[in-house]
Amino acid sequence: MTTVLFAERALLAGGWARNVRLQIDTAGRIERIESDAGSAGAERLHGPLLPGMPNLHSHAFQRAMAGLAEVAGDSADSFWSWREQMYRLVARLLPEQLETIARQLYIELLKAGYSSVAEFHYLHHDLHGHPYAERAELSLRLARAAGEAGIGLTLVPVLYSHANFGGQPPGAAQRRFVLDVDGYLGLLARLRPVLRRNGQHLAQGFHSLRAVTPEQIAQVLEDSPIDGPIHLHIAEQQKEVDDCLTWSGRRPLQWLFEYCPVDRRWCLVHATQAQPEELARLAASGAVAGLCPTTEANLGDGLFPAADYLAHGGRFGIGSDSQVSVNPLEELRWLEYGQRLRDRRRNRLARLERPAVGAVLYQAALSGGAQALGQPIGALEVGRRADLLVLDGDDPYLANSEGDQLLNRWLFAGSDRQVRDLMVAGRWVVREGRHADEERSARAFAKVLATLSATHFASAAR
Repeated sequence: MTTVLFAERALLAGGWARNVRLQIDTAGRIERIESDAGSAGAERLHGPLLPGMPNLHSHAFQRAMAGLAEVAGDSADSFWSWREQMYRLVARLLPEQLETIARQLYIELLKAGYSSVAEFHYLHHDLHGHPYAERAELSLRLARAAGEAGIGLTLVPVLYSHANFGGQPPGAAQRRFVLDVDGYLGLLARLRPVLRRNGQHLAQGFHSLRAVTPEQIAQVLEDSPIDGPIHLHIAEQQKEVDDCLTWSGRRPLQWLFEYCPVDRRWCLVHATQAQPEELARLAASGAVAGLCPTTEANLGDGLFPAADYLAHGGRFGIGSDSQVSVNPLEELRWLEYGQRLRDRRRNRLARLERPAVGAVLYQAALSGGAQALGQPIGALEVGRRADLLVLDGDDPYLANSEGDQLLNRWLFAGSDRQVRDLMVAGRWVVREGRHADEERSARAFAKVLATLSATHFASAAR
């Protein structure tokens, strides 16, 4: 049975429209859109209609440690000291706990306005570093959690083999991550039919240039059973840049563009330390910069030069990464605010043809996110999946705003509480700000947190 919806205001692929009637087929795709239409026989939406936001970079398990690393230790606290806290969590995390954490996270993402997520997954083995009997055990747990929550999923299992550039052997704390190329390709082959049956998507990835060798990258690109997006952490911290220079005489982005066929399939996550010539080359490649401003700020990584990148026509999307924030508004807001703080000027991420910063941010993140996830999402147009976000039409700020002004109001003065309803693939998963499974999920998540917190602090005490 088809679904017919009516919105008084909607952000379509071609811009804002009024009195919009959408018809959604039984597969959850938009099959017809009319503007200046009537509402007879349609469900009337209770607020402005937008496309749901893609989240292009998530480490679901890290939601369990959000806030636990905010205690000063040494004056040189950085990503590298934070990583030790993450390793302590990894050393104790069980499959059923991972599934519970992921389900809770995905519900939180949906309630905040994300309709799909790319899960960058490198936790492959058991507590001792041995493969599970089902080698895709932890990947399948994530897929199941996404299915239960109702979020669109692109699972990105990643190859992680080494501790640093030059093929240095991994440490004991990394034993749960490590795969060789044959094991990695086997994992992709195992997951591909399962995810396809679930209506979920599969991408491939390399954890970072320090975690794989050039030969491994070449072999995976040659032999991979999938032809989807390719994700990679790159140039996130200055130490990574320095180590890459020592190893190769080139900065990470320089090395990547010289030795890999970077194109629109690639999502380069962070790229925080990008130099001007690297920005230009990244933009020209058509790849997506995967930006996670709240995580990059939390870890002290630095500021991605987004204003300069946008001037080159670069494409970007946003992700929640370490899950210190699960709110797309915060990612977009702090992407802009970081540029303002750096430049001591306002309204940095705008275009001459579209001066409203909120509109530029939102639509760029929709487009870049859809590209990075390899899903038919990111716009309200015929043939796309019906991932729809309805804002609260009774909110006084939104009720009295039109067009791009509405996006500016929401992004810079609003909150996730103004997300009223969310549809994924033609099915409502959030109604009136509530997810049907949120109470049960929260109770299970609280139990997992209690268990993990007890073991985390016991480990820290030792």
